[in-house]
Parts: sequence; C-alpha cells; structure tokens
Amino acid sequence: MVVIKPGPVTVGGVALENHLLLAAGILGTTGASLSRMLTLGAGGVVTKSIGPVPKDGHAGPCVAVLEDGILNAMGLPNPSKNFVEELAPLVKRPVIVSIFGGNPDEFAEVAGWFAGKVAGFELNLSCPHAEGYGAAIGTDPVLVEACTRAVSRLGIPTWVKLTPNVTDITVIGKAAERGGASAIVAVNTVKAMRISTELRRPVLGNRYGGLSGGAIFPVAVRCVYELYDACKCPIIGCGGISNADNVIEMMMAGAQAVEIGSAVQRNIQVFESIKSELYAKKGLVPKEIVGCAHE
Repeated sequence: MVVIKPGPVTVGGVALENHLLLAAGILGTTGASLSRMLTLGAGGVVTKSIGPVPKDGHAGPCVAVLEDGILNAMGLPNPSKNFVEELAPLVKRPVIVSIFGGNPDEFAEVAGWFAGKVAGFELNLSCPHAEGYGAAIGTDPVLVEACTRAVSRLGIPTWVKLTPNVTDITVIGKAAERGGASAIVAVNTVKAMRISTELRRPVLGNRYGGLSGGAIFPVAVRCVYELYDACKCPIIGCGGISNADNVIEMMMAGAQAVEIGSAVQRNIQVFESIKSELYAKKGLVPKEIVGCAHE
C-alpha cells in the first residue's frame, strides 16, 4: 500500500495535526467529546452543526445502523449560541465549527458568535433532512455563493460542505469558490430511506434520512474527482472512509485531507489505526499523490 510522510498539514487556511479530521455530527456535541477525539488521534475536529436558534431535531427513531452504513435523520438538533461556551477550553486547537442558517444573514450571525474562538468554519449547505436548511440551500448555486461570501468576509477560514444530491456538483463547488471558500468538503450524506417490512413503515421517524458509511465511499470519490478538475481551492474528502487505503484513494482523487465520521461508530480508535498504516518516514510526500489519478 502507498504510504505518506508525516509532518505539518495546512489545508484551507487551517493548521492540522495530521490529514484526518473528525466529521461533523459524530461525537461533536460537547467540548469534552471533541477534546477526546483529538487525544485519540484526530488531526482536527468538526463540531455538530450549530444554527441561529436552538432546535430539538426530528422525532425518533433518528438513527438506523445498516450492514453497510448508517442512516440518520437527526434534524440538526443544537443549543445554538450556548455552544460557544463549550469550545472555550479548545480555543487554540484545530476546531472547525459547523454552522447552518436559512439565509446569508443567519450564516453571518452564527459565524460572528465564534469569530476569533475557532480555527475555521464549515458551512453546512448539504444536510438532506432539515427543511429550510442544508441541502435546501446547497442545491442553489446563487444561495451557496451568497452564504459563503457572508461568512468568508469575516476573514476566517471558510470551508463549504457540499451535498452529493445534485445533478452536477461542480456547479455548486464553483459557486462556493466564487463566494470565497477556503476549501470544499465533499460530501455530506446521500438522501436515502429504509422501510421495516415487519412494521410496514419507514424505519426513521422523519421517513427520509442521510446515508453515510462505506456504502457511499464510491460516490464521495467521484465527487472529489470531479471537483478537483473544476475548482482551484483545496478539497477535503468525506464519505465512507474507514482505513488508510481509503485515505490514499481520496487523495489520489484530489483531496488534501479527509473527514471520518461513521467509522468512529464502529471503532473509536479509528484515527490511530489509520495513522499507523498511513504514515512512514520513508513514505511519499503527500503532494506527490494528491490528484495523481488525473494524470
């Protein structure tokens, strides 16, 4: 297997401890859990998405663990502005706060609460199961550009997380880039559902949810590959990554770093496990393989 040299990593304006980040929505609801993931080997962490007002989220069941992934419809539950206090002990660590809103003004408002307190922002323009938020905005390039600009003008690294649930993801990626995105995160969950044949009803309380995990890895690789050809800003791969070879594949498609979420549910030590196989002193310089599958 291809291995890379360890060393300092800076992606999208954020200095990371390695190429592996905790993805939004997994153990990112408290300062303590974020700190724990950094201790367990994550090179950076992304928080649960925080919005302009507190939300309880969807009625349960909210999560279904499948044989090849996880289906969830949480509905963006969050404590809103009160979350600022949770991050106070992590002010100098590589913490990216995921934020959402219903329009550019709401994105700017939420970002303003965290300005100067976090390493960067990740704009959730891609959640497939929150009415009026996420993918409801992230499928419109005009809104994506406006929301990105509303946050990027603060002068803090601004990553934009894209939805795969579009006809052409490069159109959305270019819109984020025009808005001043420091990096693009590809991708969020795939809109999906399952039905219980015994109960004769959807397994999730919201009926539809977002599919993550190994089942969507090929979709994520394709999205990263297409965005690398279309956009100039750095790309962070996300979706179904669970081992070191997955990381290398994402980098060959064009990603400079990756986010890992569902694999944490199966193995809390996944970051250390991947690092032990990904890095070696005699490995390749990372930039040698980023995008090499396009040559």
